[in-house]
Amino acid sequence: MSTKHWESRTALLVGDDDIEKLHHAHVLIVGLGGVGSYAAEAICRAGVGNLTIVDGDVVEASNRNRQLPALHSTEGKWKTDIMAERLRDINPDVNLMVHRVFMKEETADEILNTKFDYVMDCIDTLAPKVNLIRKSRERGYPVVSSLGAAGRIKPELIRIEDISFSHNCHLAFYVRKRLKKFGVENNVTVVYSPELIDKKGVKLTDTLQNKRSFLGTISFIPASFGLFCASVVIRTIIGKMEKLPIKKRKKKSNKK
Repeated sequence: MSTKHWESRTALLVGDDDIEKLHHAHVLIVGLGGVGSYAAEAICRAGVGNLTIVDGDVVEASNRNRQLPALHSTEGKWKTDIMAERLRDINPDVNLMVHRVFMKEETADEILNTKFDYVMDCIDTLAPKVNLIRKSRERGYPVVSSLGAAGRIKPELIRIEDISFSHNCHLAFYVRKRLKKFGVENNVTVVYSPELIDKKGVKLTDTLQNKRSFLGTISFIPASFGLFCASVVIRTIIGKMEKLPIKKRKKKSNKK
């Protein structure tokens, strides 16, 4: 697949050889909410030729403040269906695999049997998030994971680091804690923000799947997280992503 006219500006920046690398790459994007939808679009617009998208949810009215597929006219429709149509309209030549499912353990095993050049974790619930990261690392797939975007409002604080450096993020803490049980303490790239959360923006709930509470959100933060994630994947594929340092965390002593 040679460079198309619509890719000419990208080719001018990175060169035809890198465009070919993107054409041949296969990227898995799990979660098509406020982070994943923007990540998927950026990946597609960069010319990645093979995409697999996964989400088991439909659009709700409350999604409209931050999620790309969420419009008044799309409420009740599957996010995968909306995004698939959009991605094919951006690049009619894209090889697109669509899974309208939640990423449970058995689902992850099945989907990860495909060879991927990069896995993008844009899941917002803990157990499936940890499961995807763990299983991806077991297969040797590079992973970029979006951590807590909700409750933040300062995009200038967003960081790209190894998970071992993540801090001031409750989701990061619990992801690290669970991954450690499986021997995964580093070599997972994360996008996160150390911005402290105002507890006034937390609301308890018993109506959302796998969640006891949720945080307030703003339009530009999840989108920024998604674009940062996409930048990691694209730069890695074309060899322009620097190797991230790893922090060796001190083990807690049992001595008093």
